[in-house]
Amino acid sequence: MRAAHDCARSCRRPFLRSRLIARRAIFNNARSIRRSAADAPAGFAPGQRQEHTMHSNQTTPRARTRGRTTSSTRRARRTNGIAGALVAACTAAIAPTAAQAQSSVALYGLIDTSITYANNQRTHGAGSPGSGSVAMTSGALNAARWGLRGREDLGGGLSAVFTLENGFSGTTGALSQKGVDLFGRQAWIGVRSNTAGTLTFGRQYDLILDFVTPLGASGPGWGGNLAVHPYDNDDSNRNTRINHAVKYTSPTYRGLTFGAMYGFSNTAGAFSNNAAWSAGLSYANGPLKLGAGYLKISRDRHAPNPDGALSTVDGSATITGGNQQIWALAARYAFGPHSVGAAWSHSATDGVTGVLQGSGIAPLKGESLVFDNFSVDARYFATTAFSVSAAYTYTMGRFDTRAGQTRPKWNQVVAQADYAFSKRTDVYLEGVYQRVSGGNGNPAFNATVWTLTPSANGNQVVVALGLRHKF
Repeated sequence: MRAAHDCARSCRRPFLRSRLIARRAIFNNARSIRRSAADAPAGFAPGQRQEHTMHSNQTTPRARTRGRTTSSTRRARRTNGIAGALVAACTAAIAPTAAQAQSSVALYGLIDTSITYANNQRTHGAGSPGSGSVAMTSGALNAARWGLRGREDLGGGLSAVFTLENGFSGTTGALSQKGVDLFGRQAWIGVRSNTAGTLTFGRQYDLILDFVTPLGASGPGWGGNLAVHPYDNDDSNRNTRINHAVKYTSPTYRGLTFGAMYGFSNTAGAFSNNAAWSAGLSYANGPLKLGAGYLKISRDRHAPNPDGALSTVDGSATITGGNQQIWALAARYAFGPHSVGAAWSHSATDGVTGVLQGSGIAPLKGESLVFDNFSVDARYFATTAFSVSAAYTYTMGRFDTRAGQTRPKWNQVVAQADYAFSKRTDVYLEGVYQRVSGGNGNPAFNATVWTLTPSANGNQVVVALGLRHKF
């Protein structure tokens, strides 16, 4: 800033000098005219043409004045030229600084509201009889949100970036994430390099959600929240967010991108209690997209740390207990606007204490809980605005206790019709059928679509008619 100020002062001085010279020239010109009027013969008015003969070596006062004025004007013009050159130099010196200081902040968001029918929901908690319901819900496909996304150019291909994202209910206006976080969906800052990748710090998504989940039907896919796998056991629906996390994502090279993350436990004397590790890889080549991801949550079930990397206070933990590991693979292939996808995931939790069922954690205590999820889906565009989609998911579970083993199985079918009024606004009709078998009467294994109220038995049908707008 001091250099720019000194440059501006240097540019100003020649302008002041030229202005003074021009004023002197005007003054001399006026004084010469007055002298010419005083020397004129009687009978001639000032400004009247005087006709008389002069020798060739004589000059009139006006001619002398004209000569002096021309000389002064030339000096002023010459000074102005020097000033212009200095201004150009100052502008060239300041321009890179101004370009480096360019920044932008964007407001974005989404609202998704639907009328939702469920054929079987508990009326008074676990073990109570079921009943049908019709309700207005927020986020049947995508959770309502608004956020701020910013970027500042630091020069040399480097930029500072940040994201703050808030979740809310589109039907009540209440905060999401249990109402405890203002920016409960995302809150991070980082540095991005055009050649070296991106390094970010804060509350953010792991690499399964970055590289694998977008290739399937659930979560950010076309099926949204209603298509989530049981309990979101495999981190497929963007419920899981890692606190105190540092994440690196590489630039894309020949279609290949990789990333790694570590989430701190922020606990003295227990560095690994509720810490998180994640890694992922993605590949894109024309119509083909592949993704692989891994997530590990290190926890001590006998000494819970609710405010570590995976919070149990704000709903980020969909399965509680001890150590949890998730592996996930997905592939998607496009045929023009149409596409098909397939995915597999495996999750295992030691010393399980509970699972996400409905809007809260249902108690489920055992030695281990394991899931294997297999899913396929397809999307077809009948027109540029109208699409139909379908997905099938088969989930095998294994719940081990000291008393024995339970092997529940889930079959889930999702179908959707969507019409886009524009790139940002669409209306949809989506239905889900879920059937659970082999739960041995444990209410934690009753059918549960998304975070709606669980069924009173192993079957549940949900249909949602909704309107979604992105901004």
